[in-house]
Amino acid sequence: MAEEVRRGGARTTGGEEAGGRPGAIGGRPGAIGGRPGEAGFIREDGQLTLRERKKLRTRQRISGEATLLFIERGFDHVTVAEVARAAEVSTMTVFNYFPRKEDLFLDRIPEARELITRAVRERGADESPLAALRALVLGLLAERHPLSVVGEGFEHFWRTVLDSPALRARGREAVEEMEGTLAALLAEAAGGDAGRPGHDARLAAALIVAGVRAACAGAVARQLGGDPVDEVAVEQAEVLRRTFDALERALPGGA
Repeated sequence: MAEEVRRGGARTTGGEEAGGRPGAIGGRPGAIGGRPGEAGFIREDGQLTLRERKKLRTRQRISGEATLLFIERGFDHVTVAEVARAAEVSTMTVFNYFPRKEDLFLDRIPEARELITRAVRERGADESPLAALRALVLGLLAERHPLSVVGEGFEHFWRTVLDSPALRARGREAVEEMEGTLAALLAEAAGGDAGRPGHDARLAAALIVAGVRAACAGAVARQLGGDPVDEVAVEQAEVLRRTFDALERALPGGA
């Protein structure tokens, strides 16, 4: 999700250029908190080359301009060509970074997948995958990361999504993709075949994704209803803790 939003009728940018909010998530060294963690743009040593930084800035500029246009006029009323003109690039360049128009707006899907992957694979020796995911989700909320769904101005983003059948469909597809990714990770963590997750891994992934999705849906509804963000965040943290407590009871061994 691009961080650029409209607040009080004015255009503002929620994160630093080419940076966002860097730092660790849930105290996990090497986890990504901002834009440097875009999938495919970070090396094993955590550093970006000059070429990678330029590519990342271009990607951010395109997504940022697209987000502003989509929020102002509605996703279905803006063309990719208009986004390209606003970002001062060619239409082909836009598609080089974003194969689908929907991914211009839902641009944090790769980051979400990477964060989940790192949380499970880089968890502590005595930490279960479910505990690692709990730390990740609560960490994102604490820093008001866009993937936490709670933050100042985020209601503009969610209203745009809900107003577009195409974005809603892509959102559902992304949830299915996350569930598949998580099932593979859980199978791998249990010593199984990540390429062919068994029933237990698929069931655990489905329950985890459904639980977090339900919690996020409630937070989105409250923000769209005009509730103060700080109040929503406090309640969301409690809802998430209860959700993961229930998941721990339902999934022996912490998935």
